[in-house]
Amino acid sequence: MVRRSSFSPRAGLVGLVLAAAVSLGGCGGGATAQQADPGSATATSAPASTTAPAPAPRTSAPTDPAAAPTPPAAVAGSAMAAAQQLEVKGRAPKTGYERDLFGSGWVDVDHNGCDTRNDILARDLEGETFKPGTRDCVVLTGTLADPYSGATIAFVRGNGTSNDVQIDHVVALSDAWQKGAQGWDGGTRVAFANDPRNLLAVDGPLNGQKGDADAATWLPPNKAYRCAYVARQVGVKATYGLWVTQAEQDAMVRVLSTCPDQPLPEGFGAAGSAPAGAAGPAPAPAPAPAPAPAPAAEPYANCAAARAAGAAPVHRGDPGYGAHLDRDGDGVGCE
Repeated sequence: MVRRSSFSPRAGLVGLVLAAAVSLGGCGGGATAQQADPGSATATSAPASTTAPAPAPRTSAPTDPAAAPTPPAAVAGSAMAAAQQLEVKGRAPKTGYERDLFGSGWVDVDHNGCDTRNDILARDLEGETFKPGTRDCVVLTGTLADPYSGATIAFVRGNGTSNDVQIDHVVALSDAWQKGAQGWDGGTRVAFANDPRNLLAVDGPLNGQKGDADAATWLPPNKAYRCAYVARQVGVKATYGLWVTQAEQDAMVRVLSTCPDQPLPEGFGAAGSAPAGAAGPAPAPAPAPAPAPAPAAEPYANCAAARAAGAAPVHRGDPGYGAHLDRDGDGVGCE
C-alpha cells in the first residue's frame, strides 16, 4: 500500500516565507539582504537621498586693517580739525523754542538803515536794483547763483515772488536752541540770528526742505558746495560754542574728509574761540552805532515829521514807526 504524503504545497510556501523572514531579521543591515536578493533592494533599503551635499562653511577673509578706509589727517587750522574739536553731546529738548526768542523778524543790528534780509540780498545777489528813496536798502531785483542747487534764480520783490529766494540760517535757530542757545541771553540770540556769517541767500523751496536739519540729516543737493556748507556750520558752532551730536560730527568729518584742507570761512575762529560769558558764548561786539535820532514816544504823525526828525526811512521796530507810514507793508516807512 502506498502511503500518501501529508505535505501541503500551501504549507510549504508559508514555511519558506517564515524562514526567509527569520533570516532577514537576524541580519545586521540592509546590505546583506540586498546581496541575497538584488531584486528586493528597493523594498528593503532606505531610498537614496536626492539632497545635494551641504556646501563647506564659508570662512570670511581676515580683516586687513590697512585695507579699511580711514579719513585723512586733518590739516591744522582746517574746518575738519575744528569739527573734530567740537563738543559732542546729546540733543536737548526743543521745549520752549520760539522764533521770537531770537528777535522779532529781521532787525537792523548794524544800524546801517537796512534790515538783515536786505543786507544779505544785497551781498549775495548780482545786478541788484533797489527801491527808490531807500538809500539802496530795499532790494527789488537781482540774480542769485544759488549755492544749494547750483541753479541761477531771478529774484523779483513781490508778494508772489519774494519767497523764491530766502535767507537761510546755515545753523538753524531751532538746532542752535537744542545745542546750547537755550542758555544764552536775548541779546546773544538776536545777534546770532542776524549774524551775516550764518546767513545765505538760497533757493526758497530748498530752504523749506532743509528746515532745522543738521549735517547728519540734510546736505545741499549741489555736492560741489557741501565742503563749504559744512565748513560754515563748523565755523558757526565753534565760534558760538554750540555742541554737536555724535551723528552730526560723524557727518561733518565724512564730508570734510573729501577736502581735508578746506578752511573755515573768513571771520571764524577755532573751537572755543568765542568769548565765554555767564549766559553763554557771544559773538564779537558790533561796531559802535552811528548817532541815532531821538526816539519818538509815539509814531510820527506823517513822513514829513519823520524826515524833519532825521529818522526817515523808519523801519518796523524802530521808535516812531507806524503802519500808516508804511503804505506798501514792506517794513520800511517813509521810503
